[in-house]
Amino acid sequence: MASQEIVVDARGHRCPVPTLRLRKALEAAPAGSRVRLLADDPMARIDVPHFAAEVGAEILAREELDGGFSFLVAKP
Repeated sequence: MASQEIVVDARGHRCPVPTLRLRKALEAAPAGSRVRLLADDPMARIDVPHFAAEVGAEILAREELDGGFSFLVAKP
C-alpha cells in the first residue's frame, strides 16, 4: 500500500525554517512516509540534502519550480 504524501509548504521562509519544518514533519510521520517540502530559499538546495544525510532520510526527487524547489523525502 502506498503511503500518503505529506506536503510541507515553507515558501516565503528563509533557512533554516524550511529544514526545521521538514524535520518536524518527518519526526511526526510514521516510518516509510514521504514528505514533500516546497521551498523558495536558494539555501534549501544545500541545506535539505545535508539535513537528509544527517538523519538518514532519502531524497527521492528534487525539482526546481517557478523560482522554488520541491524535495520528496522518504522517512527511513
